[in-house]
Amino acid sequence: MVIRTPHVDSRLPQVGTTIFSVMSALAQQHGAVNLGQGFPDFDCDPKLIDAVTHAMRSGLNQYPPMTGVPALREAIAEKLAALYGHRYDAGNEITVTAGATQAILTAVLAIVHPGDEVIVLDPCYDSYEPNIVLAGGRAVHVPLTPRTFRPDFAAIAAALSPRTRAIIVNTPHNPSATIWSAEDMQRLAGLLRPTDVIVIADEVYEHMVYDGRRHESAARIPELAARSFIVSSFGKTYHVTGWKVGYVAAPASLMAEFRKVHQFNVFTVNTPVQHGLAAYMADPTPYLELPAFYQRKRDLFRAGLTGTRFALLPSEGSYFQCVDYSAISDVTEEAFCRHLTCDIGVAAIPLSAFYPGGFEQRIVRFCFAKTDATLARALERLVAL
Repeated sequence: MVIRTPHVDSRLPQVGTTIFSVMSALAQQHGAVNLGQGFPDFDCDPKLIDAVTHAMRSGLNQYPPMTGVPALREAIAEKLAALYGHRYDAGNEITVTAGATQAILTAVLAIVHPGDEVIVLDPCYDSYEPNIVLAGGRAVHVPLTPRTFRPDFAAIAAALSPRTRAIIVNTPHNPSATIWSAEDMQRLAGLLRPTDVIVIADEVYEHMVYDGRRHESAARIPELAARSFIVSSFGKTYHVTGWKVGYVAAPASLMAEFRKVHQFNVFTVNTPVQHGLAAYMADPTPYLELPAFYQRKRDLFRAGLTGTRFALLPSEGSYFQCVDYSAISDVTEEAFCRHLTCDIGVAAIPLSAFYPGGFEQRIVRFCFAKTDATLARALERLVAL
């Protein structure tokens, strides 16, 4: 008897192993300093660990409500009101998620029907288009202005059609480290005013904005808040990316649709971590101090890079730094990243990986969410280029 594994037509035939996995594996193989993937190599505040441990030891280990622990949703609502001036109802307009990636997928599945179009702004986080495809929609790619990565509102306007269901906006932006201004957000609001287009606002780096500027959340503008899913990440904010906990805020009518999907693709999220986060959020100091914390790391890393032949692009927000390597090499971005990892001992990510089909600008992305010692070790190697 021949045992046969059935053939399956892939839902995502164009998707393979991500460049992040490839570069991290290469970094491990060659003992390279990994400035590729966006995660810290330092610990979170011990008080947060203590808060979660206390919740576990207090017996808070069974299923929480599907929408999230009430105390945590209340804490999120208070934070959003304090920072952005918009009061979300914790009961009906906030849901705790298993990280931001799950939140974005759930938002897409909740609103996108087969044949719908979703505008994505390239370069963009690599989960956006697969999410849209899984929902039966079509991603409409609109490039940000090359090298400056500013939004091209004329191009966005031209991409709008009767089939446009949503637009995904990411600020602070991964991978370019740029941020949208208040004027940018107002222009988006004006552009969408006569439409029913929904905004999926990926704001996971909301607390990493530098040089005295502020994060312009979609929640700040009432007419955007009325049509937006706002996504954030506790993993990014509190240096616990492996915990995979985030949240979404949206008007009650949108959130009702979000929760219909959420209850069947995740149902609920780690109970003691939610209780620990709720207790920890009573003090806003950790996220209020985050801009200064990461700006110091950014400045340290940028100062070290001035001793290299890299040309530095602005780093306005997030914990990334993009550099132009044109003065060093004319090979493709992926080839240059492989050379950096295998021969120089520092892993980076090619910016072309964030474009459909690739787009070469001789730019690579480093992550500076690392200890000073890690950054110093990386800079010592990069200066040798």
